Amino acid sequence: MKAIRIDEFVKDLDDIKVTEVPQPHAKDGEVIVQIAAAGVNFVDILYARGKHQNNRSLVRPPFILGLEFAGIVVSVPINSRYSPGDRVFGAYLGSYTEHIAIREASLHNLPKNWEFKDAAGLAATAPVSYGALITGGKLQRGETVLIHAAAGGLGVMAVQIAKAAGARVIATTGSQAKLNVAKSFGADVCLDYESKSAWWKEVLKLTNGSGVDVVYDPVGLVDKSLKCLKHKGRILVVGFAGTERNIERIATNRILLRQAQIIGYRFGMTDRIDPAETAEIWRGLEAMWESGLLKPTVYDRVYRGLESVVSAMKDLRDRKVWGKAVVLLESSHQASRL
Repeated sequence: MKAIRIDEFVKDLDDIKVTEVPQPHAKDGEVIVQIAAAGVNFVDILYARGKHQNNRSLVRPPFILGLEFAGIVVSVPINSRYSPGDRVFGAYLGSYTEHIAIREASLHNLPKNWEFKDAAGLAATAPVSYGALITGGKLQRGETVLIHAAAGGLGVMAVQIAKAAGARVIATTGSQAKLNVAKSFGADVCLDYESKSAWWKEVLKLTNGSGVDVVYDPVGLVDKSLKCLKHKGRILVVGFAGTERNIERIATNRILLRQAQIIGYRFGMTDRIDPAETAEIWRGLEAMWESGLLKPTVYDRVYRGLESVVSAMKDLRDRKVWGKAVVLLESSHQASRL
């Protein structure tokens, strides 16, 4: 079976290769899934290079790259809630492969009328954005939220979730094309933070000088976001996609003077230590996609086969991608007929 296995950390993405690996064997309670499509994440680049915090302990070579997928259930344990042929999606390390063995709790049924490619990028983005905005940030109807990198995988989901919650969304992106994407998913106002070096002044104008109630930051813009945060506002820190290693440092007296709340949200940790919260998040998300408030966010370039993973990662690195880059596996055509 084909997979992208990291036997040692790479310096260049071109060093990542497709290789042959053994078929997975299910351990107690595990489900075997034939992968039809896999989502591509910035974290994949960090993992491959050994630059993610998890590389220090949890993710060491050799390991199969990839974090999320959609596909068809092939085999199940006794008394499973799934059956062979079920269409599912999930998030689990090792998704750049043809088959994966995964614990049942990490799987979800495909939303109705969604294709494999639509759901392949759902499990590593939607619960992060929902958990940060709704569970951690307590976003309320009528509040104003500033969403950075609003055309990215996390950002597009955040825009939809914030609008579903009844908030006003001010979105920032790095180009006019991406502004159009954020707008198409419901953002009320869009700002290009590449062309406007003082974008926070524009945010203050848009809020009559008072600032936003909430900031959603998957990039690493806490320092500048404090300049346009309302007194006693909340900043949700969910990632550092704009920095890779140089994580920003800020003067903490500014947090004190603003009486700001800086809330770190890491869904992966929540999922490990608080199953009840995870279940609540997925119930909320399901209600949103069932009511049509949450739509697929698939980038419009087609990537086919595991050999195209590196191309997708390069496009993501070079900021060409909006939403989710998704790789369609060759087996996806067979899976669609099951």
